[in-house]
Amino acid sequence: MITQTIVRSASARKRRIAFGDATDPRVISAAIICYEQEVCEPVLVVSSEEEKGQVRPQLPASGIDVITALDTARQTTDHLLERRSFRGLQQQHATELARNPLYAAGAMIARGDVHGAVAGSLSSTADVVRAAIWTVGTRPGISLVSSFFLMAWPDRTLLYADCGVVPQPTPSQLAEIADSAAENYRRLAGADPRLAFLSFSTKGSAEHPLVDHVRLAFQEFQRRCPDVIADGEVQFDAAFVPSVSARKAPGSPLAGDANVFIFPNLDAGNIAYKITERIGGAVALGPILQGLSKPYCDLSRGCSADDIVIVAAITSLMSD
Repeated sequence: MITQTIVRSASARKRRIAFGDATDPRVISAAIICYEQEVCEPVLVVSSEEEKGQVRPQLPASGIDVITALDTARQTTDHLLERRSFRGLQQQHATELARNPLYAAGAMIARGDVHGAVAGSLSSTADVVRAAIWTVGTRPGISLVSSFFLMAWPDRTLLYADCGVVPQPTPSQLAEIADSAAENYRRLAGADPRLAFLSFSTKGSAEHPLVDHVRLAFQEFQRRCPDVIADGEVQFDAAFVPSVSARKAPGSPLAGDANVFIFPNLDAGNIAYKITERIGGAVALGPILQGLSKPYCDLSRGCSADDIVIVAAITSLMSD
């Protein structure tokens, strides 16, 4: 399974990963697993000395750092003001945010103290995304944060985007989502991405403004990433089944062998990943945030300790 490959690859990199929501017993268990199996070097970020006193006794005597947001509050405050004062962030508000482990972890990434961060088992996705944007920001050429799922079977791994963040992306935003997705598939699956921009139309079989939307996105992506194999607009079967591709999209560079699927909106992406998971029997890994300059990954609040370990490994592989 791709999960085993991801964990092995992360273990070889030995990245330093911060964990927000560090009072969560699941996070503590995951940090111990990460340490014992050398998945990463975990750093637990808590809000106060009191919380540190609660967490520290549950950990091995050495090997896992526990840092309070107060330890780095001045640095975090200065970082937030540098990044956000032009948008009206005031000293008092920045000081308050600096006491939050989510912002402390993000500032640690920005300073290079850690390679990435994982949070969300207790915090909402909105809070994690906001902390990531305010501290880390988007990577050059990308204007928005989106997400992806890895859909895994024993013999195949696909990437779906966006399934969790951007409700109705513009064509330009859809091209950005595809740009990030292609890079993440290459990093995590260890193979060249082959992108399909999905629609209810294949190569002009239907005419509608929604089809035009996908065509424009594909054209923008071609300008951004001319060396990445991609096609659009295509229906799922024309992108995934070689015999159908030969009939519906003869000459398509995908030839029915796409491995990255770009959905036109959040409705389509979210519905598709759940059907693929529940009926198709795939293991769904995500949603993983993408588009950030450095990895700051969100967790489902229903996650297990093992899920957190996998996301920590993915965070390690997404880091430079």
